Amino acid sequence: MERSPLFIQSLEKALFVLEAFAHAEHLLSLSEIVRLSGLEKPATQRCVHTLVQTGYLEKDPQSGRFSLGKKVLDLSFHFLRAHPLVIAATPVLLQLRRDCGERTNLSLFDGTTVIYAIRLHGKREYPQHSTLIGRRMPTYCSAGGRATLARLPVEEVRAILAMSDLRPMTPLTLTDPAAILDKIDEARERGYGFVAGESSPGELVIAAPVIDASGRPAAAVHIAASVNKWKADEFERTFAPHAMEAASHLSHNNAVTAGIPTFGGRRHAHGTES
Repeated sequence: MERSPLFIQSLEKALFVLEAFAHAEHLLSLSEIVRLSGLEKPATQRCVHTLVQTGYLEKDPQSGRFSLGKKVLDLSFHFLRAHPLVIAATPVLLQLRRDCGERTNLSLFDGTTVIYAIRLHGKREYPQHSTLIGRRMPTYCSAGGRATLARLPVEEVRAILAMSDLRPMTPLTLTDPAAILDKIDEARERGYGFVAGESSPGELVIAAPVIDASGRPAAAVHIAASVNKWKADEFERTFAPHAMEAASHLSHNNAVTAGIPTFGGRRHAHGTES
């Protein structure tokens, strides 16, 4: 694809360096950043040096290895505080958690993935790293992903599935496109998505879509709990109405959903829906 003359290739390289840390569970050496970013070593060195100087990377003085800098969190904060749907959904999800007593989340639709923007833990639930804000989850096997896909034209759904990496997240994850399409059709009929153990072992999740002013899915409201506490059919019957009511409330707030950007269609690393 031909690039615009406005495209800044050096900026793209710096973003590749930052994105390399999405694949790491520890501090990275320069050679590891070279490998993960796919850049040549001289370009990587320049980008890393610049990002350290500007605070977006930090260098450990003992090991000489690198991590993301605290300024990256500033970007997340500014995104969340300015996003109209996140602002409007926060009190709605707080009330939903009070009513249900279980984990409530808001995910934003981003093509092949959904990304969590609000995550409120349930009662007596110990937070884990997999429940942090910013976690991505594939649309094809998440309740929120299927709920949003169900509100798109079938041709668009097929295109998104074709771009998706249909790897199993758990032994119960559906990876056959035909079976996934059946689940999306089911979500279309019911008005919500439901998964049991497909995205995270032992987890039940209900999600209903939030529709923007143009009639497209922009996000999803989730309610999640453990199979140790609920039977799947009882959980679905109990909480589906709550998720749909909250999502409907946000969908009909045109001041909230107007102007929310659509997804870019990029692939992203797998996350977990828990």
